[in-house]
Order: sequence, then C-alpha cells, then structure tokens
Amino acid sequence: MRNLKADATRLNQFFATELSKTADKTLDARRGTVRRQSAIKWAATKYPANSTDCIMHEAGQETILFVDDEESILDVASAYFKRRGYQVVTACNGLEAVTILEKQTVDCCFTDINMPGMDGLALAAHIHESDNTLPVIIMTGYPSLDNTIQTLKNGVVDFLVKPVNLSQMELCVRRVFSQRRLFVENLLLKKEVESKERLEKLNRELTVKVEEMHILNRILSDFSIISSSSEVFKRLVDMAVEITRSDRACFYIVNDSVKKPFFTAAVCGKEPSDGAEAAEGGTGYGRAVSDPNALVHSDLANLIREVAEDEIPLLVSDNNGSRNIPQDLRSLMMVPLKIRQTVFGVLMAALENDTAAYTEKDLYYLSFMAQNAANAIENLALYENIYENLFATLYAFVNAIEARDRYTQQHSSRVTAFSIEIGKAMGCTLEELETLKFAGHLHDIGKIGIRDDILLKPGRLTDEEFAKIKEHPVIGANIVEQLGFWERERQIIRCHHERYDGKGYPDGLCKDEIPILGRILSVADVYDAVSSDRAYRKRMEEGRVLEIIKQGAGTQFDPQVVDVFLRLHREGKFSKLMASGSATHLFTHLRN
Repeated sequence: MRNLKADATRLNQFFATELSKTADKTLDARRGTVRRQSAIKWAATKYPANSTDCIMHEAGQETILFVDDEESILDVASAYFKRRGYQVVTACNGLEAVTILEKQTVDCCFTDINMPGMDGLALAAHIHESDNTLPVIIMTGYPSLDNTIQTLKNGVVDFLVKPVNLSQMELCVRRVFSQRRLFVENLLLKKEVESKERLEKLNRELTVKVEEMHILNRILSDFSIISSSSEVFKRLVDMAVEITRSDRACFYIVNDSVKKPFFTAAVCGKEPSDGAEAAEGGTGYGRAVSDPNALVHSDLANLIREVAEDEIPLLVSDNNGSRNIPQDLRSLMMVPLKIRQTVFGVLMAALENDTAAYTEKDLYYLSFMAQNAANAIENLALYENIYENLFATLYAFVNAIEARDRYTQQHSSRVTAFSIEIGKAMGCTLEELETLKFAGHLHDIGKIGIRDDILLKPGRLTDEEFAKIKEHPVIGANIVEQLGFWERERQIIRCHHERYDGKGYPDGLCKDEIPILGRILSVADVYDAVSSDRAYRKRMEEGRVLEIIKQGAGTQFDPQVVDVFLRLHREGKFSKLMASGSATHLFTHLRN
C-alpha cells in the first residue's frame, strides 16, 4: 500500500511538471488549426462580447460534469460543488456522459478511468476529438505510467489519485478554469490580431487600386480637354514620362505610308522637347537635333517597325542586348497607336537607371495612354470635320447675303480683318482671336431674314423698316444657337450693334455689359460701313470717317478700343489690310 501511494505521488509530480511545460500548448500541433477554430467557436458562444470582463466571470456560471461508476463519489462531489456555486451534472459511465455532452454545454469534466461501457480514457479521447477546448481531469484509484501517457495524448489537463480531497478538487477546477480563460483570451487576441492584419492588407490593396483608378481617370480627363492633334502627341509623351517614371519618351510615326520611323514629340525626364528627330547613329529621342528628318538608330528603327507590323505592345524589363537594343537603355516599352484599327505610330518609353525596370502595370498604363490618345485624335478629326462643314455652310449664307448687295461684298471679311488687328493690339489670346474670326465673318448672317426691298432700299428707311433691320443681330444669334456650338460667338453676333452708353440694340447693354470682343467688332463694323459705298450713300472721306469714330468714343464706342483703333490707323495697319486683300491676309495673320 505504501509503494502504491509512493507511485501515485511520483505520477502526480510527473504530471504537474508536464502540465507546467505544456500550459500554453493544449492544442496538438497536428490538429492546431481545427482546435483553434473550435476554441474560437466556443469562446464566441460562451463570451459573445469578446471582452475580458466577460471572460473573467464569477464562479456559478460554469457547469461541471462528474463521470464515475461509484454513486457515492458522484453524490459527495455534486453536493459540494453545488454549495460552492457551480452547476453540476453527473453520469455513471462514458456513454451516458457522451449523451449529456451532446445535449448541453459543459465547462469541465471529471472522470474515472475504470467504468463499464466506455471507460474514462475512451471518454477523454472522444472529448478531445469533438471539442478540444473542454478540459478533462482524470480521477483514478489505480494510477499507472501507461494511463498517464495515454491521458497526455488525449489532452487531459490534470490527473488526481483517489481518494481525492474535495478542496483539492476545487483548487484544480479553479486553476483549470483560470487557464482556460487565459487560453481563450489568448485565442481571441490572436484572432483580433489576424483580423487587423487582414484589414491592413485589404487597406493596402485598396490603396493601390484607388491609385490605379486615379491614374486611369487622370489619363481620360487629360485627353478629353485637348483641342488639337499636335497637343495630343505632346501630352502623350509628357504623360508617359510622368506616370511610368520614364527617363525618356517619344512618339514615332510609322505605318504603311511612312516606312522609316519619325517622331513628332519627344520628352526627357527633365527637359521636354517637341518636334525633334532622332540623330542618326544614336538613340536620339527626347533630344533636339538640327536635322528634323534624321532617322532613329537603325536597331531601334527595326524594333519600332516590328511593333507596328505585329500590332502588339513590347516590354523589355531588363535589357541584356539580345535584341540589339542600345546598351544605354536599361528597360524599354513600345506600344502601337491605332486610329480606326490601323497603326498610325508607336509610343516608346525608356529607362536608363540601373535600379529601375518596367513592369506589366507600366505597360498597361502606356497602352491605356496610347488608346486614349487615339480616341482623342479620332474625336478631334470628327469635330473638326463637323466644324468645317458647318462653318462652310454659314459662310455660304454670308456670301449669299453679300451677293444680294454689290455694295457690301467682302464687308464681313474686312470687318473680321480689322477686328483681328485690333484684338491682337489689345492683347487678346489666340482663342479670342479665333472667336473674333468666326463672329466677324458671321456678324451679319441675320440679314438673311430681312427682305430685299428693305435691305437694298436706296433711300432712307422708314421707322418700321429700320425696326426690321434692327432684328438681324437677334436672327443671326438664333441661327448660330440652333447649331449648339460657339456660345461666345453667338453673344458677339447679338451685341455688335450695342452702344457703350446703353442706347444700342437689341438689349440696350452698356459698358462692360457688352463683351470686349463685341466692343471691338462694333468699331470695325462701323469703320468699314462708313468707308464703303452703300445703296443709299457714297463712302465718306477718310478724315470724316476718323472724326465719326473719335466722336463716338465714350458714347457709341469703348474709348479704349477707339484709342487702339486710331493708333493702328496712324501706323497704316488698316490700309495694308485693304491693299493686300483682307480674306487672304487674315488667315496668315492669325498664325503669325
């Protein structure tokens, strides 16, 4: 009997030592993932708030299951732990315990080893497989090393030798519950950390996606506001350098008609250049040269033609010289630009830095730029075609009006030329000069709605007839408005008979209420009108004409515009326009 007790003492010491080493390793490594999931699931059910306050609850919430084939032990243990505030359920063997575990939640299980039906070791193994978070404590009167090793394999947390002291059992329960709460808290914290890491990863991925969308939207918006084809190519190479962090970029024209690559726009990382050709014998892109027809380096020229013929983008992340690419290029991209499904040219970007290299994302951005540049060119071509057709139609109207009256032929062209000259002297922008060009040619288009007997009447007009004549600015503005274009031009056509003092027509505008371009056109219109023969009078002498313009300053005309007009007249600008042919002179004049 003494030897038996000594063996039990040694077993208890051995078991306590093993427990202290494996307190944080209650999950078997081979089933770690499953066990953690079970523990987390148990914690979520038991402690739904996931808080320390909920985990550190008072005794009385836990349920203890006692399994023993001796009813006396069950009665004593049940009565004791109920008095201590715990909920207690009992079972006479392992099978009965399994049934209880299937029906209700248990927080701790005490079980004997030797029992009929299903012994304690089999029960421990079953619990370990079904819910490894449930702590199991073995009680036996016949301890052995084999049983101890078996219980360790089944995840048993303690081993008590009968007869068991009830106070010792309670201390064991408290320790097990404390360890279990710490274990669950650990799992919850680990779960929280994992969730935080997942959120951070998603946030990084989202940040990358947002940045990509920002770049794509920027490419779309930049090309949507470009107003000329030359701007498209310049913006294309500028954007290629900026977005793909390239050292150089250029656009080559190469297609069925242009066999040898020429580029129309090039830019270096620091100093952009436009309209330069590559020097023969070197890469040359982005570098201005004296000969604009110089060819690109022969090796690159072949590669450019190959990309154009294959119609497939090219990415060389690391130049090892295998394709005869110049050694000064570390990384290279080429993308064909197609207009109406036909290759028009090739966009190229290059890196010289040894630490950098292009990726597939860079190639995607470059392809997206080329695609949107092609769309912009197609849209511009369509718009320009529509614009030219409409403009030609309106010019035909003006010519028809002027053909009705031999005295007013070329009046609109001369007024336009005078207006452009005044506008340039007053510092108008090219866009404003283009507006003057359009409005000047069409300012009298509304006269198409005036009857010939009024428009061509050789004598003085009656009040009713003059009222009809005064309708032509409104008629002209309405004609232009119906086309849906040129709002500024429409305003100028409408107000070219307004007066600086507010006594003009049709709206009685005064001073700055009249657009500056309208005030310029008003002076030019009156000057040509009084300087030309009309059906109802002869042209006035030049001195008288200038006197009328001077007297009208501050009343009919803007004084600033009159000052500029008189200065230009003294310089002989208007006489030169008249002598050179106003219409021809105007188109060259606008671009100088």
